Amino acid sequence: MATDAPALFSGPQAGRAPGETGAPLADRMRPQSLDEVVGQEHLAAPGAPLRALIEAGTLPSLILWGPPGTGKTTLARLVAAAQGGAAFAALSAVMAGLKEVRAIVAEAERGRRAGRRTVFFLDEIHRFNRAQQDALLPHVEAGTVTLIGATTENPSFEVIGPLLSRCRVFTLKPLSEAHLEALLRRAAADAERGLGAKSAIGDDAFAAMARLAGGDARRALGILETAAAAQHARNESAPLDARAVSEAAGARAPLYDRDREEHYNTISAFIKSLRASDPDAALYYMARMLEAGEDPLFICRRLAIFAAEDVGNAEPAGLPLALAAWQAVERMGLPEGRIPLAQAATFLACAPKSNRALVALQRASAAARETAAAGIPLHLRNAPTPLLKAEGYGAGYRYPHDAPDGFVPMRNLPEAVGGAPFYEPTERGAEGAIAARLAKWRRRLDSPSDAH
Repeated sequence: MATDAPALFSGPQAGRAPGETGAPLADRMRPQSLDEVVGQEHLAAPGAPLRALIEAGTLPSLILWGPPGTGKTTLARLVAAAQGGAAFAALSAVMAGLKEVRAIVAEAERGRRAGRRTVFFLDEIHRFNRAQQDALLPHVEAGTVTLIGATTENPSFEVIGPLLSRCRVFTLKPLSEAHLEALLRRAAADAERGLGAKSAIGDDAFAAMARLAGGDARRALGILETAAAAQHARNESAPLDARAVSEAAGARAPLYDRDREEHYNTISAFIKSLRASDPDAALYYMARMLEAGEDPLFICRRLAIFAAEDVGNAEPAGLPLALAAWQAVERMGLPEGRIPLAQAATFLACAPKSNRALVALQRASAAARETAAAGIPLHLRNAPTPLLKAEGYGAGYRYPHDAPDGFVPMRNLPEAVGGAPFYEPTERGAEGAIAARLAKWRRRLDSPSDAH
């Protein structure tokens, strides 16, 4: 049975703006000044670029870009509050459209005529489509509103170029565990002052909350609020510990979106870890994708590309293994398909690497573009008619299988291309044997007694 004493986070905190009764702790704990902002010192500390703009009174339109729970909305409100009597209007692009934007612009125009500027905060600006973003342009350009857009997505991809060019972009960082723990302790201290009572939260609980929040202050404070409420409901007198925090936190959904930036960041990290011959990192990023619900066939496709592009002839078994894993995943499905994926990823990560086949193709493609009209050497041409034989088609061609060692030194590139080699194998793995064999053939090709 729960005690009649008030819960630790049941209402507005001491020294904080009360807001609505029952507002989440994260909302009640919003910083009231730039000096209270934690984890974004590169923007909010004295002398930092954003703070300097604010204090100089020359605030341009800007985009705040960062992960969830890093303070974008808080910074926007603090920036607006520092504008000396400026009107503040806020919308979420998830809920609003052009009708609401036009209403804000109309009010801003009236305010402008009265000598008052308007700061327009548009949260989740990436949710606006191109036409909606286009509609903002003339009002930002004319200074009718000072736009502050907030987004979790890369503005290079999600904000139209003309609007982006009219805004300064400031990037917020995920909060470190030390920053999150500081915020959590501040919240607990505020609650203690409001209730006149000491909270029972162990150091391990603060550390666990900071770790489980994954850089998200909103999630950290939500875990604290939930864990404290559960402790209160159980009427437990023991300090809140890491076990209780983990139970309150529940499972965290991965920060991953299959068609947005984290998708591309994660697959990039996966491929670069394979290329760096780091099987542990490769498995980790692959597991993150699978845990987030990524299509395993997408991973199969990237493994096959990697096997050809980055492993190449240094380990010729790489591509067949990647394709076999692809087939196995198609037939098995998940969760069993994770096993051949793991086999392929670890094999390719640990395989010797060579991208010389790709480099050779790129060189050959460049030469092909430059010499597209070069004639094919006559000895390589087919001669199905007497006329073509009379023209010299096929003359001088020697069948390599008739040679004792299966090699006939013939120059097969058009003269216009020259003799610079495209394929230059490495000495790594199986490609070393190819390099030795090819070097011997090329020496014979360059020998006056053999080549023609």
